[in-house]
Amino acid sequence: MSLQACAEIVQRGDPDRFLAAMAAPPKARAVLFPIYAFNVEVSRAPWLTEEPMIAEMRLQWWRDVLEEIAGGGPVRRHEVTDPLAEVLDAEGARLLDALIVARRWDIYKDPFENEAAFAAYIEATAGGLMWAASRALGAQGGEAAVRDIGWAGGLAGWLRAIPDLESRGRKPLADGRMTAVAELAGQGVERLRRGRRAGVPVAARPAVLAGWQAGAILRQARRDPACVANGTLGQSEFARRGSLLWASFTGG
Repeated sequence: MSLQACAEIVQRGDPDRFLAAMAAPPKARAVLFPIYAFNVEVSRAPWLTEEPMIAEMRLQWWRDVLEEIAGGGPVRRHEVTDPLAEVLDAEGARLLDALIVARRWDIYKDPFENEAAFAAYIEATAGGLMWAASRALGAQGGEAAVRDIGWAGGLAGWLRAIPDLESRGRKPLADGRMTAVAELAGQGVERLRRGRRAGVPVAARPAVLAGWQAGAILRQARRDPACVANGTLGQSEFARRGSLLWASFTGG
Protein backbone atom coordinates (compact mmCIF):
# COMPACT_ATOMS: atom_id res chain seq x y z
CA MET A 1 0.00 0.00 0.00
CA SER A 2 2.88 2.40 0.73
CA LEU A 3 4.34 1.79 -2.73
CA GLN A 4 0.94 2.48 -4.27
CA ALA A 5 0.70 5.67 -2.23
CA CYS A 6 4.10 6.73 -3.54
CA ALA A 7 3.01 6.09 -7.12
CA GLU A 8 -0.11 8.20 -6.59
CA ILE A 9 1.93 11.03 -5.08
CA VAL A 10 4.22 11.04 -8.11
CA GLN A 11 1.30 10.83 -10.53
CA ARG A 12 -0.30 13.91 -8.98
CA GLY A 13 2.82 15.93 -8.25
CA ASP A 14 5.27 14.99 -11.00
CA PRO A 15 3.41 13.50 -13.97
CA ASP A 16 6.45 13.48 -16.25
CA ARG A 17 8.51 11.36 -13.86
CA PHE A 18 5.44 9.21 -13.29
CA LEU A 19 5.26 8.42 -17.00
CA ALA A 20 9.00 7.73 -17.08
CA ALA A 21 8.71 5.35 -14.14
CA MET A 22 5.77 3.56 -15.71
CA ALA A 23 7.88 3.00 -18.82
CA ALA A 24 10.47 1.22 -16.65
CA PRO A 25 10.34 -2.48 -15.68
CA PRO A 26 8.11 -3.25 -12.66
CA LYS A 27 11.07 -4.05 -10.39
CA ALA A 28 12.58 -0.67 -11.17
CA ARG A 29 9.31 1.10 -10.39
CA ALA A 30 9.43 -0.28 -6.86
CA VAL A 31 12.70 1.62 -6.42
CA LEU A 32 11.86 4.74 -8.39
CA PHE A 33 8.45 5.57 -6.96
CA PRO A 34 9.59 5.99 -3.33
CA ILE A 35 12.51 8.20 -4.42
CA TYR A 36 10.36 10.27 -6.76
CA ALA A 37 7.63 10.58 -4.12
CA PHE A 38 10.24 11.83 -1.66
CA ASN A 39 11.28 14.40 -4.26
CA VAL A 40 7.68 15.56 -4.68
CA GLU A 41 7.22 15.95 -0.94
CA VAL A 42 10.45 17.90 -0.55
CA SER A 43 10.00 20.08 -3.62
CA ARG A 44 6.53 21.21 -2.60
CA ALA A 45 7.33 21.77 1.09
CA PRO A 46 8.63 25.35 0.62
CA TRP A 47 5.47 26.33 -1.25
CA LEU A 48 2.93 25.14 1.31
CA THR A 49 3.36 28.14 3.56
CA GLU A 50 4.34 31.81 3.42
CA GLU A 51 6.22 31.43 6.70
CA PRO A 52 9.92 30.69 6.08
CA MET A 53 10.39 29.15 9.52
CA ILE A 54 7.61 26.64 8.93
CA ALA A 55 9.03 25.78 5.50
CA GLU A 56 12.47 25.28 7.06
CA MET A 57 10.92 22.95 9.64
CA ARG A 58 9.23 20.91 6.90
CA LEU A 59 12.51 20.46 5.09
CA GLN A 60 14.30 19.63 8.33
CA TRP A 61 11.75 16.89 8.99
CA TRP A 62 12.82 15.19 5.77
CA ARG A 63 16.48 15.70 6.60
CA ASP A 64 15.83 13.93 9.88
CA VAL A 65 14.21 11.06 7.97
CA LEU A 66 17.32 10.67 5.83
CA GLU A 67 19.54 10.76 8.90
CA GLU A 68 17.49 7.95 10.41
CA ILE A 69 17.74 5.92 7.20
CA ALA A 70 21.50 6.48 7.02
CA GLY A 71 21.84 5.39 10.64
CA GLY A 72 20.13 2.09 9.97
CA GLY A 73 17.77 2.40 12.94
CA PRO A 74 14.02 2.95 13.22
CA VAL A 75 12.59 5.47 10.77
CA ARG A 76 9.57 7.63 11.57
CA ARG A 77 6.38 6.40 9.96
CA HIS A 78 5.02 7.98 6.81
CA GLU A 79 3.59 6.59 3.59
CA VAL A 80 6.80 7.61 1.81
CA THR A 81 9.42 6.92 4.49
CA ASP A 82 8.68 3.20 4.83
CA PRO A 83 9.33 2.27 1.19
CA LEU A 84 12.09 4.88 0.91
CA ALA A 85 14.01 3.24 3.75
CA GLU A 86 13.87 -0.05 1.85
CA VAL A 87 15.64 1.31 -1.24
CA LEU A 88 18.20 3.77 0.18
CA ASP A 89 21.58 3.10 1.75
CA ALA A 90 23.60 5.65 3.70
CA GLU A 91 25.20 7.13 0.58
CA GLY A 92 21.84 7.44 -1.12
CA ALA A 93 20.51 9.27 1.92
CA ARG A 94 23.47 11.65 1.76
CA LEU A 95 22.79 12.42 -1.89
CA LEU A 96 19.16 13.20 -1.18
CA ASP A 97 20.10 15.32 1.81
CA ALA A 98 22.07 17.58 -0.55
CA LEU A 99 18.88 17.91 -2.59
CA ILE A 100 16.99 19.16 0.48
CA VAL A 101 19.71 21.67 1.32
CA ALA A 102 19.51 23.07 -2.21
CA ARG A 103 15.73 23.33 -1.95
CA ARG A 104 16.10 25.93 0.80
CA TRP A 105 16.49 28.42 -2.07
CA ASP A 106 12.81 27.87 -2.84
CA ILE A 107 11.76 29.23 0.54
CA TYR A 108 13.07 32.73 0.00
CA LYS A 109 12.86 35.30 -2.78
CA ASP A 110 16.53 36.07 -3.11
CA PRO A 111 18.04 35.64 -6.58
CA PHE A 112 20.82 33.17 -7.27
CA GLU A 113 24.14 34.75 -6.38
CA ASN A 114 25.60 33.94 -9.79
CA GLU A 115 25.45 31.40 -12.60
CA ALA A 116 27.61 28.98 -10.65
CA ALA A 117 25.11 29.01 -7.77
CA PHE A 118 22.29 28.31 -10.21
CA ALA A 119 24.23 25.44 -11.81
CA ALA A 120 24.93 23.97 -8.37
CA TYR A 121 21.22 24.12 -7.53
CA ILE A 122 20.31 22.13 -10.66
CA GLU A 123 23.18 19.73 -9.95
CA ALA A 124 22.00 18.99 -6.42
CA THR A 125 18.31 18.75 -7.21
CA ALA A 126 18.12 17.08 -10.63
CA GLY A 127 21.58 15.62 -11.12
CA GLY A 128 21.73 14.30 -7.58
CA LEU A 129 18.24 12.85 -7.77
CA MET A 130 18.98 10.95 -10.97
CA TRP A 131 22.24 9.59 -9.58
CA ALA A 132 20.61 8.61 -6.27
CA ALA A 133 17.91 6.74 -8.20
CA SER A 134 20.54 5.09 -10.40
CA ARG A 135 22.54 3.89 -7.39
CA ALA A 136 19.40 2.52 -5.76
CA LEU A 137 18.78 0.55 -8.95
CA GLY A 138 22.24 -0.99 -8.69
CA ALA A 139 24.41 1.26 -10.85
CA GLN A 140 28.02 1.15 -9.68
CA GLY A 141 29.61 3.46 -12.22
CA GLY A 142 28.77 6.09 -14.79
CA GLU A 143 28.07 8.82 -12.25
CA ALA A 144 29.36 11.64 -14.45
CA ALA A 145 27.21 10.56 -17.40
CA VAL A 146 24.11 10.14 -15.28
CA ARG A 147 24.63 13.52 -13.63
CA ASP A 148 25.10 15.20 -17.01
CA ILE A 149 21.80 13.80 -18.25
CA GLY A 150 20.10 14.62 -14.96
CA TRP A 151 21.40 18.20 -15.07
CA ALA A 152 20.10 18.65 -18.61
CA GLY A 153 16.72 17.24 -17.62
CA GLY A 154 16.57 19.46 -14.57
CA LEU A 155 17.42 22.53 -16.60
CA ALA A 156 14.71 21.70 -19.13
CA GLY A 157 12.15 21.36 -16.36
CA TRP A 158 13.33 24.59 -14.74
CA LEU A 159 13.02 26.56 -17.96
CA ARG A 160 9.47 25.29 -18.39
CA ALA A 161 8.65 26.42 -14.84
CA ILE A 162 9.98 29.96 -15.17
CA PRO A 163 6.62 31.71 -15.81
CA ASP A 164 5.16 30.07 -12.71
CA LEU A 165 8.21 30.86 -10.60
CA GLU A 166 8.12 34.50 -11.66
CA SER A 167 4.42 34.71 -10.84
CA ARG A 168 5.34 33.58 -7.31
CA GLY A 169 7.83 36.40 -6.93
CA ARG A 170 10.97 34.36 -7.55
CA LYS A 171 13.97 35.30 -9.69
CA PRO A 172 14.64 31.96 -11.34
CA LEU A 173 17.72 32.82 -13.43
CA ALA A 174 20.97 34.52 -12.59
CA ASP A 175 20.81 36.19 -16.02
CA GLY A 176 17.42 36.36 -17.70
CA ARG A 177 18.45 38.06 -20.93
CA MET A 178 17.38 36.19 -24.07
CA THR A 179 20.97 35.67 -25.18
CA ALA A 180 21.88 34.27 -21.76
CA VAL A 181 18.88 31.92 -21.78
CA ALA A 182 19.85 30.62 -25.21
CA GLU A 183 23.42 30.10 -24.02
CA LEU A 184 22.23 28.29 -20.90
CA ALA A 185 20.02 26.00 -22.97
CA GLY A 186 23.02 25.32 -25.19
CA GLN A 187 25.01 24.26 -22.13
CA GLY A 188 22.23 21.83 -21.29
CA VAL A 189 22.29 20.39 -24.80
CA GLU A 190 26.05 19.86 -24.56
CA ARG A 191 25.82 18.15 -21.17
CA LEU A 192 23.08 15.91 -22.49
CA ARG A 193 25.20 14.95 -25.48
CA ARG A 194 28.23 14.35 -23.29
CA GLY A 195 26.29 12.11 -20.95
CA ARG A 196 24.78 10.09 -23.76
CA ARG A 197 28.13 9.73 -25.54
CA ALA A 198 29.75 8.47 -22.34
CA GLY A 199 26.95 5.97 -21.86
CA VAL A 200 25.15 5.00 -18.68
CA PRO A 201 25.15 1.63 -16.93
CA VAL A 202 22.32 -0.69 -17.88
CA ALA A 203 21.08 -0.61 -14.30
CA ALA A 204 20.72 3.18 -14.46
CA ARG A 205 18.61 3.29 -17.62
CA PRO A 206 15.21 3.30 -15.86
CA ALA A 207 16.31 6.35 -13.86
CA VAL A 208 17.73 8.11 -16.92
CA LEU A 209 14.34 7.81 -18.63
CA ALA A 210 13.25 10.78 -16.50
CA GLY A 211 15.24 13.03 -18.83
CA TRP A 212 13.48 11.88 -21.96
CA GLN A 213 12.19 15.34 -22.94
CA ALA A 214 15.36 17.26 -22.21
CA GLY A 215 16.85 17.32 -25.69
CA ALA A 216 13.76 18.60 -27.49
CA ILE A 217 13.00 21.23 -24.84
CA LEU A 218 16.55 22.56 -24.59
CA ARG A 219 16.98 22.77 -28.35
CA GLN A 220 13.71 24.69 -28.56
CA ALA A 221 14.86 27.10 -25.83
CA ARG A 222 18.21 27.60 -27.52
CA ARG A 223 16.53 28.30 -30.85
CA ASP A 224 13.76 30.54 -29.46
CA PRO A 225 14.52 31.73 -25.91
CA ALA A 226 11.42 33.94 -25.92
CA CYS A 227 9.28 30.82 -25.54
CA VAL A 228 10.73 30.39 -22.04
CA ALA A 229 9.28 33.69 -20.87
CA ASN A 230 5.95 33.36 -22.65
CA GLY A 231 5.29 29.84 -21.40
CA THR A 232 5.17 28.07 -24.77
CA LEU A 233 8.22 25.89 -24.14
CA GLY A 234 7.50 22.18 -24.39
CA GLN A 235 6.40 19.34 -26.62
CA SER A 236 2.94 18.41 -27.85
CA GLU A 237 1.31 15.46 -26.11
CA PHE A 238 1.87 13.31 -29.17
CA ALA A 239 5.55 14.24 -29.32
CA ARG A 240 5.96 13.66 -25.55
CA ARG A 241 4.53 10.17 -25.72
CA GLY A 242 6.46 9.33 -28.84
CA SER A 243 9.77 10.52 -27.45
CA LEU A 244 9.22 8.55 -24.24
CA LEU A 245 8.50 5.42 -26.24
CA TRP A 246 11.68 5.95 -28.22
CA ALA A 247 13.70 6.58 -25.06
CA SER A 248 12.38 3.40 -23.46
CA PHE A 249 13.54 1.42 -26.50
CA THR A 250 16.96 3.07 -26.73
CA GLY A 251 17.73 3.17 -23.00
CA GLY A 252 17.21 6.89 -22.43
